[in-house]
Amino acid sequence: MPTVLILGASRGIGLEFVRQYAADGWRVHATARGDADLQALRALGAQTHRLEATAAADWPALAAALAGERLDLAIYNAGVFGSRSGSAEPPSREEFDAVMQSNVFGAMHALAALAPQIEASGGTLAFVTSQMGSIADAASSYGWVYRASKAALNMAVHSAARERRCTLLLLHPGWVRTDMGGANATLDVATSVAGLRRVIAGATTADNGKFFNFTGKELPW
Repeated sequence: MPTVLILGASRGIGLEFVRQYAADGWRVHATARGDADLQALRALGAQTHRLEATAAADWPALAAALAGERLDLAIYNAGVFGSRSGSAEPPSREEFDAVMQSNVFGAMHALAALAPQIEASGGTLAFVTSQMGSIADAASSYGWVYRASKAALNMAVHSAARERRCTLLLLHPGWVRTDMGGANATLDVATSVAGLRRVIAGATTADNGKFFNFTGKELPW
């Protein structure tokens, strides 16, 4: 039975990953912060771990809790959007720190804490990023703190891929109807996650460090 760890599984895309992998017979570990979220994940069949992605001390504790577990796949889905403003309005220190801590700092700690275990299984460590982090594709400064955070995440993972002996992936889920994506988004969460799962399942070592959308299209940096 393959094993997956979903990091940031309380709602939206992360929760749907738990649902789909559990339904397909995977052994699922999932993280969240609140008691109610952890209970809901357990009801789906997941083994749960309390994790605050921005707390550096939580990552060694999670790695210790998973010691001896074969991890075939881990997916970092934690993240926040922050203000929707663009370059006409500078971010507050609090907003900037909150977005960067969740989207970049947490992901970098996840990579350092979990990559050795993923390497041992020859598995995959995937990060949910965004096409909004593509510098080549940027059409406006809308959500510019979020854009900057995802560009930084892309660089962190792409550069680490040169040194790791597992497959690191960066995945754009599309514009998804979640709390973050909003009601006008073009994709339902089940379709997005099913597509992301196909990309992950089809990835090889040749895809290490690459940036794909949910259809499998490689995206520009």
